[in-house]
Amino acid sequence: MHMLFFPELIVLLSALVMFLVSLGSPGTAAVHRLVVILGAAVLLATVACLGQEGMLFFEAYRIDRFSQLFKLLLAAAALIVLLLSGRNPGIKTEVQAEYHLFLLIGLLGLMMLVSSVELLALFIALELSSFAVYIMVPLRRQSGGETFQMESAIKYLLFGVMTTGLMLFGMSYLFGLTGSTYLSVIVDQLSQLIAEPAALVAILLVMAGFFYKLAIFPFHFWVPDVYQGAANETTTFIAAVPKIAATAVLIRLVTLAGGDSQLVTPVLLICSIGAMFYGNLCALAQKDLKRMLGYSGISHAGFVLFGLLTFQNEGYALATYYVAGYALMNLACFLVICTVATAGQNLAIEDLSGLHRRSPLLALTLAIGLFALAGIPPFVGFTGKFMLLVNAFKQGLVIPVILAAINTAIALFYYLSVVRIAYCTDPHPGALRLQPGLTRSLTAVVLLLAIIALGVIPGLLVQPAVMSIGAML
Repeated sequence: MHMLFFPELIVLLSALVMFLVSLGSPGTAAVHRLVVILGAAVLLATVACLGQEGMLFFEAYRIDRFSQLFKLLLAAAALIVLLLSGRNPGIKTEVQAEYHLFLLIGLLGLMMLVSSVELLALFIALELSSFAVYIMVPLRRQSGGETFQMESAIKYLLFGVMTTGLMLFGMSYLFGLTGSTYLSVIVDQLSQLIAEPAALVAILLVMAGFFYKLAIFPFHFWVPDVYQGAANETTTFIAAVPKIAATAVLIRLVTLAGGDSQLVTPVLLICSIGAMFYGNLCALAQKDLKRMLGYSGISHAGFVLFGLLTFQNEGYALATYYVAGYALMNLACFLVICTVATAGQNLAIEDLSGLHRRSPLLALTLAIGLFALAGIPPFVGFTGKFMLLVNAFKQGLVIPVILAAINTAIALFYYLSVVRIAYCTDPHPGALRLQPGLTRSLTAVVLLLAIIALGVIPGLLVQPAVMSIGAML
């Protein structure tokens, strides 16, 4: 049985190691090397436990193919974040060890989230991951006397606490209606109660907490300020890793409603289309690269919902595939941001002028990442959007599919404008050539190969996702 909890134990032990390291005065390079080794150990542990199945903690914690697949995606994304962040120039030197301690605690919470099948376990895992990230945001190094990271952290915390209150309120309704906090019992009970207004309110309130994590309209309002205010490394983590876990939990919660609900589907549809239009239209006006990627993330969350609102295994599997692809595309873009911003500063889109001359590899990484986000073939973004829209079209969602296609056209404009600046302009006077180190160069190559491979051969991830979701249900 101890193997069932093995990945989480390794993350917990890694966090403990970073805590002990933080008691001394370690050098930045030593901390980075150590945390990369710990991240690799976590990834190996998740690979070793892929086939595990069982129940723990009075059946509140379920280990199955579904949870183990998402833990693998979480561990891989977290390791890539650690590799591309380098020596974290945007984080205060004296708190490097503490920063990585909180990052690992956040990862532990997210891993626990995807295995939790009981309301209180879900709540504890969500709060563990959330508060760790809340603390990571204000650890940014001050630049030019500005302290906007503090404002971002306070907004993130206050909005998070508000949505947590909504979620707890919904959980209390679910418990009152069904007499249980276990999702398996709630599913059985709700099949008879789903027409009751209280049941629908309960499901929607609980979903609100995870909509906040996934930055779905109308719970998106924290995104641009937090993306801009947090250090580049922290934003990379927030942009990629929590969204994977949030998708897993939303899939579990959507199965509570089932396909019979006449209210949950329209709500998901409104949130999906609203996220796409709001995110894309706001992204058009952005000058700061991280803010633009933040608004773009809101629109991509709308595409993830497209997979959920079909209430079918295939749709859930495609949502899993899309969010994994989105993480890869985002990580490719943030690798460029972290490398170009040598002092950890925020990048304006204009700062990428002439990037193809300063570093051809970085320019290629940025271009492919943005092409994939825009939905240009043969990359994973195109394949994911195409499969999601075809699946939704089969379910009769014709008008939403047309609206989503319009949004893809809008997004092309701002993604390609960044590529134009990187490739069709000259570097600013005095701009230095960029030499990404061996680690970052290899990470960039791996990301590019993964974006292309998953786009050309989607079955690499879709088939395991279909199997894991079948096992969950």
